[in-house]
Amino acid sequence: MKQGILAAAQANEQHVVKFLRDLIAIPSTSSREEQVIYRIKEEMEKCGYDEITVDPMGNILGRIGTGKHVIAYDAHVDTVDVGNPENWTVDPFRGALKNGVVFGRGACDMKGALASIVHGGKLIKQIGIEGDFSLYVVGSVQEEDCDGLCWQYILNVDELRPEAVVITEPTNLGIYRGHRGRMEIEVRTKGISCHGSAPERGVNAIYGMAPIIQDIEQLNGRMGGEPFLGKGTVTISEIRSTSPSLCAVADSATIHLDRRLAATDTLESAVHQIQDLDSVRRAAADVAVLDYAVPSWRGLVYPTKKYYPTWLLPEDHPLLHSGLKTFRTLFDKEPTVGRWIFSTNGVAVMGMHHIPCIGFGPGNEVYAHMATEQVPVDHLVKATAWYAAFPQTYLE
Repeated sequence: MKQGILAAAQANEQHVVKFLRDLIAIPSTSSREEQVIYRIKEEMEKCGYDEITVDPMGNILGRIGTGKHVIAYDAHVDTVDVGNPENWTVDPFRGALKNGVVFGRGACDMKGALASIVHGGKLIKQIGIEGDFSLYVVGSVQEEDCDGLCWQYILNVDELRPEAVVITEPTNLGIYRGHRGRMEIEVRTKGISCHGSAPERGVNAIYGMAPIIQDIEQLNGRMGGEPFLGKGTVTISEIRSTSPSLCAVADSATIHLDRRLAATDTLESAVHQIQDLDSVRRAAADVAVLDYAVPSWRGLVYPTKKYYPTWLLPEDHPLLHSGLKTFRTLFDKEPTVGRWIFSTNGVAVMGMHHIPCIGFGPGNEVYAHMATEQVPVDHLVKATAWYAAFPQTYLE
């Protein structure tokens, strides 16, 4: 069976590469994924999927099989934007193929995985290795803007309830078992505006923010965590202010915090850390966790708090062992077991809903969001084989 799966994946190489290049050629930033969703639907139809659904949010769910054990593979279809075009040495929307590597926006994060999971489902049908499982191949939307939102909707509204989910973000073909969570926090100070020629008549909100900025930098150095996922972090990613004019004292100032959560952090503990800073108390500053409420490409708004919990699958969990066994059986070597630096849709699947997750995907996460974004063709082929083989191994 092993040789049959590997041979089929290798024979399918040109198809998975062409599909990936087609996906890269379709720009699909968050809330603008419509065209790429319908290109995926077309491919699933060619691959013989048993059922294909585009839900009211705009996620696409393709099903292989009708068995009682429900398994899902997730790949988000949206990408970040190109950024400065001058940083690219290739057309970001051409899907350039050079020396066995596909380049372009989304190649690594994560249209490469999407192409591989769709074709992994195809191989299951082609080789005849269906079993007592229903495999859902999910192309999810709005992840780059709000990770996990799509799966909150899938679980709560679509009412798909897998017993296991594979997050296919890039792992360099390692098996990943978690990552830190994150949240977005704003700190706001208030002032009293006056004419800039006599600043002593007012209260400058920016000056009230200055010691808070210093305290947050120092707080980052004091944060702890556990060895596998690492320590929590906090950094200021934006600062802005308001005033009646540029000739006036600022009457408000706001900083945006990117807070990465260790395994021991919670929403409440992270907020209290900021509220308890002496500078925040002295300035009587407001501390707020932000909300996300942006329409999907289908116009649906599904509001959520910008809090994305940490998740970590135990080392002895059967799902992890199934992933490891699949890799060993196919490739005759030990996989790397690791964790992502960034966060994924696992924040909703396991972080909020406690459905076990592992990670396995083609490409190296160091290329995510870069102008050198790329994925090796060899990774696409091996990932396709792993996705085809995993459900049967999981059932064992």
